[in-house]
Amino acid sequence: MIAGLDHVQVGAPAGCEERARAFYGELLELAELPKPSVLAARGGVWFALDDGRQLHIGVDPGFVAARKAHPALALRSPAALEQLAAHLERHGHEVGWDGDLPGVRRFYVEDPFGNRLELLVREPLER
Repeated sequence: MIAGLDHVQVGAPAGCEERARAFYGELLELAELPKPSVLAARGGVWFALDDGRQLHIGVDPGFVAARKAHPALALRSPAALEQLAAHLERHGHEVGWDGDLPGVRRFYVEDPFGNRLELLVREPLER
C-alpha cells in the first residue's frame, strides 16, 4: 500500500515567497524546485531534499503558524547540525536544543512565519 513519504507541506501567509527563499533556500541551503505552472499561480515555493523528498511552502489564506506540528529535517552529521545551529543564530533565529529523545541530537527553530521546525541527527547505535 503506502510506499513512503513524498513531501511535506508547511503553511505560510500570502506573499511569503521571498522570505521562504531567504530562509529555506539561503539559510538552510535547500534547492528550489520549479512548480508546475497551474500550481505556481497559487503561490508558495517548493524545495528539494537530498533524499529525493520535497518540502513545500504553501500559501494558506487562513494561515496560523504550526507551533506543535512540524517537519523534522535530518542532517548528515553532528558537526553539520552544530554548524547549522550557529549559522541560524548568527542570522537572528533562536535555536532551542532538546535532549529528551534518546539517540538523537536535535534542536527546534521557527521559520520566518512562526512554524516550528526540528533539525536533527541520529547518533550511531552502540554495539
